[in-house]
Amino acid sequence: MSDAFDDRVLALAALTQALQQVRTTAESGQSRNDAAEAVVDSVFRIDADSVADVYGGVPRLLPGLRMLRDTLARTTQEDAVPKLAMSVMRLERRFSSESGAIEAVSTGLRRIAPQAEAHGSMHPDVLNALGTLYADTISHLRPRVMVQGSPHYLGQASVVAEIRALLLAAVRSTVLWRQLGGRQWDLLLSRGRMLASLERLVP
Repeated sequence: MSDAFDDRVLALAALTQALQQVRTTAESGQSRNDAAEAVVDSVFRIDADSVADVYGGVPRLLPGLRMLRDTLARTTQEDAVPKLAMSVMRLERRFSSESGAIEAVSTGLRRIAPQAEAHGSMHPDVLNALGTLYADTISHLRPRVMVQGSPHYLGQASVVAEIRALLLAAVRSTVLWRQLGGRQWDLLLSRGRMLASLERLVP
């Protein structure tokens, strides 16, 4: 990565990618596996050497990078993901102020990690465990993130578990973004700089 600002953009793209897959799963009952796996993997990578390594490399974040670029350039009419992102950012502020919630999530992830390492983070049992962890911890905080989609799919336990796992990944990326100095004002005041960074990151 060329600088810390690019790292911040990567974390924001990861948040975008996680929520993009939340929307896909809620509407169709199934995420795009490779795009979802990149962000779900990240919840287990706490001590990576770089931001890119948290997600397994920049190429794994291309879906999120492209959507973030299109959103900032205003070349897309998609507004559901940006609205979800604002909700997750507000939720992350509450989460980061609750030491009990942070410890509960950390403990849960340590418990689930061996299962994820053995079977992969997108294995149904792992997604179910991550979804339960989110439901038992972060989902109790306010404001809650409300996901719209097909009632048919949102009534299926496996779909709900995957959505919750992806929301956990979204919160993880938002925490990282904040740690790197990200602020919501950046989306307005640093839009041009972010677009320039995205031009470097996206082939």
